[in-house]
Amino acid sequence: MRLLEELCRIQAPSGNEKSLSEYLLNYIEAQKVHWRTEPKVLSGEQFQDCILLVFGKPRSAIFAHMDSIGFTVRYGNELVQIGGPSIKSGYKLVGEDAQGKIECTLQYDEEAHALTYAYEREIERGTELVFKCNFRETDDTVQSCYMDNRLGVWSALQVAETLENGIIAFSSWEEHGGGSVAYLARYIYEHYGVRQALISDITWVTEGVKAGQGVAISMRDSLIPRRAYVQKIIGIAKASGIPYQLEVEGAGGSDAKELQYSAYPWDWCFVGAPEDNVHTPDEIVHKKDIESMVALYRELMAKL
Repeated sequence: MRLLEELCRIQAPSGNEKSLSEYLLNYIEAQKVHWRTEPKVLSGEQFQDCILLVFGKPRSAIFAHMDSIGFTVRYGNELVQIGGPSIKSGYKLVGEDAQGKIECTLQYDEEAHALTYAYEREIERGTELVFKCNFRETDDTVQSCYMDNRLGVWSALQVAETLENGIIAFSSWEEHGGGSVAYLARYIYEHYGVRQALISDITWVTEGVKAGQGVAISMRDSLIPRRAYVQKIIGIAKASGIPYQLEVEGAGGSDAKELQYSAYPWDWCFVGAPEDNVHTPDEIVHKKDIESMVALYRELMAKL
């Protein structure tokens, strides 16, 4: 869990994923020689802050978004949301501007709908603030801000250790409208002919998806994937004996939306561990669900 904690502590709200991208590139460079198959690493201006890892002769791709929710300083002590963070007075926020490191307190006036911060000075406009990380681990759970989606990134890195054929795409902007998966999907399809996708992201604990009962395979959210592809994934999961749960929702979305709206014939399915306390500093995931997530991804990338 030490790697997961390091990932959770890196500030990378939507639009400013550079720090996490650089961390991942350094990690991949150091670790890839120990992996079963050494991947081709694609990054740079052509991909902005995104990263593609290409293993062997790929048939399927994993998409994991690097960015998180957060806040942007507006004018005075006003804040603007990045994505959909939970808003509660008292949350600790951290960041940095030209005058130094910042730790301030979120304030929300429900009557005036005013979102502000409390700090000893005015923070420079445009500064990004994120939840202060308090990483907690027990025998059964892991809890921290930004498990969504640092856990999805972490899971993809575990899969990379044994992956022989496939692509792992680390994307940007997912929490605030997306935008990067469109060009990543185009590049992958045109250069490798791959059109099968798995979305390595974190979903919700609900009345139908319980903590500790296995990774969730989403049959639908606000979008509906092609049923034949989802049934293929469910069949592989069922035959594997790996614990899993089926999720059916009418709301929510992920990097899959850009695949769904693509001009290319991509199939996709969201497969991820469920978390509670969504988009708060206290997101919590059961370790059994983390284990089954990694195990099922390894099985799917081998069998699809």
